[in-house]
Amino acid sequence: MASWCYWVVGVLCLLVSCSNGEDPYRFYNWNVTYGDIYPLGVKQQGILINGQFPGPPLEAVTNDNLIISVFNSLDEPFLLSWNGVQQKRNSWQDGVYGTNCPIPPGTNFTYVLQVKDQIGSYFYFPSLAMHKAAGGYGGIKIASRSVIPVPFDPPAGDFTFLAGDWYKMNHTDLKATLDGGSDLPFPDGILINGRGSNGYTFTVDQGKTYRFRISNVGLTTALNFRIQGHKMLLVEVEGTHTLQNTYDSLDIHLGQSYSVLVTADQPPQDYYIVVSSRFTSQVLSSTAILHYSNSAASVSGAPPGGPTIQIDWSLEQARSLRRNLTASGPRPNPQGSYHYGMINTTRTVRLQNSPVMINGKQRYAVNSVSFVPADTPLKLADHFKIGGVFSLGSIPDNPTGSGGYLQTSVMAADFRGFAEFVFENTEDSVQSWHIDGHNFFVVGMDGGQWSAASRLNYNLRDTISRCTVQVYPQSWTAIYMPLDNVGMWNVRSQNWARQYLGQQFYLRVYSPANSWRDEYPIPSNALRCGRAVGM
Repeated sequence: MASWCYWVVGVLCLLVSCSNGEDPYRFYNWNVTYGDIYPLGVKQQGILINGQFPGPPLEAVTNDNLIISVFNSLDEPFLLSWNGVQQKRNSWQDGVYGTNCPIPPGTNFTYVLQVKDQIGSYFYFPSLAMHKAAGGYGGIKIASRSVIPVPFDPPAGDFTFLAGDWYKMNHTDLKATLDGGSDLPFPDGILINGRGSNGYTFTVDQGKTYRFRISNVGLTTALNFRIQGHKMLLVEVEGTHTLQNTYDSLDIHLGQSYSVLVTADQPPQDYYIVVSSRFTSQVLSSTAILHYSNSAASVSGAPPGGPTIQIDWSLEQARSLRRNLTASGPRPNPQGSYHYGMINTTRTVRLQNSPVMINGKQRYAVNSVSFVPADTPLKLADHFKIGGVFSLGSIPDNPTGSGGYLQTSVMAADFRGFAEFVFENTEDSVQSWHIDGHNFFVVGMDGGQWSAASRLNYNLRDTISRCTVQVYPQSWTAIYMPLDNVGMWNVRSQNWARQYLGQQFYLRVYSPANSWRDEYPIPSNALRCGRAVGM
């Protein structure tokens, strides 16, 4: 009883220090365990949350406070991260090793998040080691406040669709493969909401319209999504209301999330929903069923085919994504009222990914630096001023052209700057990049080498704003990003093998003001580990 009382008091203290008392609270209690799963017909050790795979959904409204108590019943440390949740002024809750100590086995940690000024579709996932290969992920829905107009009618239903490549190997074996200096093998299949082909059914009523929130939660593979005989109206991408273009199929790269509206306007029967791999020599595919409630027949014919290795097709689709300038976002003002193209950039950073061999083992690098975790989370080391954990400027702003080396790489950035980042991919595989704590404007992407002249073709009016973006083979992608969130933020490849082997770094957005207006203080329940123990 006493321990329970202390826990309640601790949470209340966190709420007082980190949340606006006028905004609602939502409470979640999650128990993380191992459990037997059979997604591809083979028994595997999965990571379950409250006995579920995928885990339970997180549902919120803009500005809600989410109090998520996580008990780690595994036999190893564990962390959850929140892909796309910006953690305004609060990188303490980001749930990656650079900001948080892992939750030890047999103990509890309570995350206190606020989905401040956000709407849209996202997901959470386990961020340590290769836990993501065992499950532990789930969907996040952030609805608009009732006083904010939404640019489409309320759908008859709202479906979460979590798709991703999958391995039959245990996550510990996959980690051992990477630790041994090798890349991962080709995946064994694709899961849809934790199940293999035809293992999941979405039931709809004829004549009604439904929202599908589609996320690529996989490890290594871009995907294409399509529904037999049905068109899709794109309405939202990672918190941005889009121009409502119609698509037959959508490419969804690693870590990305899209919302589409689908109208059940076909004859009453069952239809295939197909997800297939993109840019792979061998095409993997998986299906679910769109079931009309008055269906007169089961699925018929072959599942519809989709694009396979076509890069130009995907590039043109990516360029077609546009912001709806007149629609409201999380606030009542139109999305187009923020004129990102009229703001002068304060800094340009060019980031080039590369495969490197270091000490005879496969690694991946950014501007020649292959990231290695420190013995102490970087955010704690920064807060407690612990020397020797990391150095600012330990990753250059431009490609070096030299061989790779190991370093705990941290890039310094000034609060309220406005940065241009250019992701340069000289490899033959598509890349997917994510930045924690921020949304950015995808101003340009093209093949070949980026140069200053490339800016002449930037979209400075109505491009999409998002948190994860692809970079095509032998190509570049440029973004504009307001540095409006103080904290220590992970910049990473969403290819989980590549990020594990070093294709990541941290961006330290710094304000000298040391004010709660810029950043919340360290939470009272923050775990200590490494050199921060006892501080």
